[in-house]
Amino acid sequence: MNVRRLIPTTAVAGAVVLGLTALSACSTSDAADGGNGDKLKVTASFYPMQFLAEKIGGEHVAVTSLTKPGVEPHDLELTPRQIGSISESDYVLYLKGIQPAVDDAIKQSGVKNTVDAATLTTLENHGSEVSGHDHGHEGEEHADEHGHEGEEAHEEHSEGDGHNHGEEGGADPHIWLDPVKYAEVAKGVGKSLEKADPDHAADYKKNTDALVAELGELNTAYETGLKNPATKTFITTHSAFGYLAERYGLTQQGIAGIDPEAEPSPARIQEIHTIAEKEKATTVFFETLASDKTAKTLAKDTGLKTGVLDPLEGITEKSQGADYIEVMESNLAALQKALGAK
Repeated sequence: MNVRRLIPTTAVAGAVVLGLTALSACSTSDAADGGNGDKLKVTASFYPMQFLAEKIGGEHVAVTSLTKPGVEPHDLELTPRQIGSISESDYVLYLKGIQPAVDDAIKQSGVKNTVDAATLTTLENHGSEVSGHDHGHEGEEHADEHGHEGEEAHEEHSEGDGHNHGEEGGADPHIWLDPVKYAEVAKGVGKSLEKADPDHAADYKKNTDALVAELGELNTAYETGLKNPATKTFITTHSAFGYLAERYGLTQQGIAGIDPEAEPSPARIQEIHTIAEKEKATTVFFETLASDKTAKTLAKDTGLKTGVLDPLEGITEKSQGADYIEVMESNLAALQKALGAK
């Protein structure tokens, strides 16, 4: 699938090159003096956190991701060396509720500058069916209210944690798939990096503003591109797109709950078939890090097409783009095609 350029290439060209010579060798910051003495040692739990750390940290950070490309992040098990590296970090950025092993290791690491992205925006509950008309844009209204409440927000938003996509009363952690919520998180990350390494606060603020503007353009592209679809319903093997559906007035129909490779029951297949006919849905989406077996089985049984909708939990050679922005553009093109939007 060709990547449809919806955002100026100059914006993407500003991506961080970690190999640049550090400008912070003379830093007096306690955090920056850790590790190799020049760059802030940052540990990110998985790709969406890594992307934020690299874009906002720029040349002043050395980012290590605990989740290697191509690894399903929910199933990650940490090695003793990785657990040790967390403790040696100057700054840790993660998203509670996605990776239990990471949550446990970070809790015991004792790192002062530890940021849970879930506390920087408002989490909501999403089941396998999520409609943009059920909740409107509640997240926007309450984001400032809950944005930086620290531990109180953490406890409130993470109640019922676990990677359950909002089922059984748990909060849906997939906030990065909504560019608006992701921008809220980016602002919080920027402020926390300013505090962790005040010598380079001006650069962190500049980089944060640039990324937030880029995400604003992405949001506008989605709003414009999905404004008049022939259908508002899309079907997916991985119920990760609740926030995206809610933001743009769409309805997500998950096939088999939280496991993207789980076999749907005959009853669910029939239900999806009925929904597809009623809502004129055309496509069953699967993701790049999981098998397409379930999607192809369902498509064959219901006469639907298959397509890729990437939950952006990792970037590999199979990804429809080189980074978060490009893959989100590819997702938009895939949704436009499936929904009949022009």
